[in-house]
Amino acid sequence: MTDPYKILGVSPSASDEEIKKAYRDLARKYHPDKYRDSDLADLASEKMKEVNAAYEEIQKIRSGAGSSQGSYSSYGPNSSSGTGNPKFNRIRVLINNGDIAEAERLLSETDANDRAAEWHFLMGCIELKKGNSLDASRYFDTACTMDPSNAEYNMMRMRMRSFGNMGNTRTSGGTYYSGCDICTSLLCADCCCECMGGDLISCC
Repeated sequence: MTDPYKILGVSPSASDEEIKKAYRDLARKYHPDKYRDSDLADLASEKMKEVNAAYEEIQKIRSGAGSSQGSYSSYGPNSSSGTGNPKFNRIRVLINNGDIAEAERLLSETDANDRAAEWHFLMGCIELKKGNSLDASRYFDTACTMDPSNAEYNMMRMRMRSFGNMGNTRTSGGTYYSGCDICTSLLCADCCCECMGGDLISCC
């Protein structure tokens, strides 16, 4: 991920309140409802996802959890949990660095006989990064079936099942409805409440 502080337009030394304000300002600016019938709808949606990810990253850093780079929190594979296959290790790095196209290209070039559990897991990570959560779930399920004792695969499958209806429901061949719509609507309602002296969501 690009520097999350840079995405929010704040300094790393900014206070929590300043960061929260910057996030809310950007959330209002790029809220999907403002661009519903606009040619900029897709661009605004992508920007909103970037802003959400940056804010979440800063919260993790400040809570002592550290950066999510290379971890489950960014829906990427843990670089230290692979089977040791050099090609798959490289693909893990590519995914965590956001080079999804190259990672997918390398996976698609893998011989059918070498498409074991890790291949399916990494393909699931790619589909999830692309927003195709249904396809991702299928790959994670296959990975767990092929290697049922692998903690990394099982954890990702559990996450997908836990969030279920909260995630995107797009497959690679169709449209989707995003859980982000719910989040951004709640955020907007919270902002409105605070402007009127209330607080819908006390934690933010």
